Amino acid sequence: MDKLSQYSIGLIGHVNLNITFMGNLSTATFGGGCFWCVEAVIQRLKGVETIKSGYSDGFIKNPAYREVCTGRTGHAEVIQITFDSDIISYHDLLTVFMTSHDPTTLNRQGGDSGTQYRSIILYHDEAQKEIAEKVFEEVQPVYADPIVTQLKPFEVFYEAEDYHQNYYNNNQEAGYCQFVIDPKVQKLKKMYADKLIG
Repeated sequence: MDKLSQYSIGLIGHVNLNITFMGNLSTATFGGGCFWCVEAVIQRLKGVETIKSGYSDGFIKNPAYREVCTGRTGHAEVIQITFDSDIISYHDLLTVFMTSHDPTTLNRQGGDSGTQYRSIILYHDEAQKEIAEKVFEEVQPVYADPIVTQLKPFEVFYEAEDYHQNYYNNNQEAGYCQFVIDPKVQKLKKMYADKLIG
């Protein structure tokens, strides 16, 4: 074997040894109230690779937070995540989502009210739609009132301003984080401890 062949084989072996397996990555988009709350809950789950807060299901391009807050852009506050479905299934993601906010209140979560705070799942394919419908049936008995979560096809996602990203982790001393988000995180720890990072 000549030196070039030996070098090529060695190089291929070296590259193969350093490849990182990325898993089976999928995308999910949903919202239920302030995106700070939903982000804080979902980012603690094993298998969630990336998470962004933003806006979707509206009728103007590139909306700003102040515009969305007026309720006149049609957008909902949502999160968009990539997740490894070998670690956490879309079904389990939605189950956590549907039990960590109140999907029976129309355009409101706690003190946050307006169409931008509606409960919504934006499915990326028909399989996600079918799974969401199944989760609705499974969690409905938990609630006395009917689920009003919207189920619609995903169209476009606009990432929110930088200060909205990773909000809970960066602002844990803020009143909203302590009195609104922290109880949701504590509930998550009690209900889904086996699904949490660390």
